[in-house]
Formats: sequence, C-alpha cells, structure tokens
Amino acid sequence: MGLFFFFDDEDLGKTGPFGSILPCQPREGSRKPPPCPPAFFQDSQRSNGYGEEKGWRYKEKYADYVWVLDPIDGTKSFITGKPVFGTLIALLKKGKPILGIIDQPVLRERWIGISGRKSTLNGQEVATRTCTELSQAYLYTTSPHLFSGDAEEAFARVRDKVKVPLYGCDCYAYALLASGYVDLVIESGLRPYDFLALIPVIEGAGGVITDWKGHQLDWKASLDSRATRFNVVAAGDKQIHRQALDALQWQ
Repeated sequence: MGLFFFFDDEDLGKTGPFGSILPCQPREGSRKPPPCPPAFFQDSQRSNGYGEEKGWRYKEKYADYVWVLDPIDGTKSFITGKPVFGTLIALLKKGKPILGIIDQPVLRERWIGISGRKSTLNGQEVATRTCTELSQAYLYTTSPHLFSGDAEEAFARVRDKVKVPLYGCDCYAYALLASGYVDLVIESGLRPYDFLALIPVIEGAGGVITDWKGHQLDWKASLDSRATRFNVVAAGDKQIHRQALDALQWQ
C-alpha cells in the first residue's frame, strides 16, 4: 500500500537523492512493498492526527484514537543519500501506542508492532537478542553531538561501558534492535513523533523502551498538547536495560 495519504499536496514536489519522498507505487520490475494490517487502515485516507510538520489535525480538541506521524525521521540522512531514514506511524489509544510502523522505503523494509502481538519485518516475526552484560553490548545513537550538559555526561558513562558504540542510524537503529542486531539505543531530546511508533515494535519483539528514569513512555495528544522532549533508552534485554539506567544515573 502507498503512504501518499499522510502528506499534503505541497509535499508532492519534495525530492531528495532517492527521488520522491512518497513511496506510493513500486517501480516497474520491483517487488511490491510489504503488507500492512488492513484493519488498522480502513478509511485512513480520511483520517487526521498529529504530525511533525502540521501538529494537531483534528477538528475536535481531543480524541481517544490519534495517529501520530513523522513522514521522514532522519531528514539529514535523507537529504545526504543515506538510507537509514524512515517513515514512523503510530496509533495511540488514550495516549498509549497500540500500533507502530517503521518503514524504510529505499530498502523496502517495514517493521510492524501491534499491542499484544509479536512484531514483524515484512511479515516475518522478529525478536531481540539476549545480552546480559553491558560490557558486551552494541550501542547505537544518532550522533554524540546531540547530547549536551548533564545528558552528555550521562551518555558518556554508558558509552564507556559498552563493547562497541555506533552512530548515525536515526530510527533504523531501533529497527535493528528489534531484529536482534544491536543491544542498546540511547538518545536525548526526542519529540513524541520520534519515538511513539517505536514502542510497539520494540516491545513486540521482546525488548524494553523507557525514559532515562525507567518510566513508561506515552503522550496524550490534543489541540493543547506540546511536543515536549524526552530522553529515551531502548534495550533488547531487560538486564542491560537495568544496567544502562544505573549507568545513566538520571535524576
């Protein structure tokens, strides 16, 4: 299915190294994009929600069910030709994400997480991997330059304890974690549209994702809501999640 209905007409002319940002139709001779669960997308062309570009899009001030959209997570990667950006789509029920999609249109990879079900990549179930020691963990963050002040010091405490720190994957790092290729992702200053879609995907793969204090991540979108910043830590194994929180020492 295409994702053209998540964009306004003015978006149609935007292009980058990969061509149009809208993965509407597969090119001739290419394989079709992986399927999405149709029940969640009935009448979605007429739906509104909260997006990074336009904010609140409902006529009402509040809704029990809200779509939260980030058309391009990893804009700098997109404009410089690095295929680790993605489209993030979340469906919230009273502030809790019950559906999450990470879609990488260049690689034609789509992770889907649905509350109460196992996460999938292109229709195949995925799972995080076991890693019980922080010293053996592979850690991703988008850039070390995105941390500042106390957050920079907190991240450094974790970075210095892991086996391999890695950089530059945007939302794709969380997808790699859900598929069992890396163990930790730590980031600072994320907006709700940056992480809400990740939660069902990671939890459905057996992982954990919280703020730096270990609190559950959620966000009640409304006309009056502000897209405040959150510090996020995701782990494939509960033990290194706990160890990462202890190392962050976030107050």
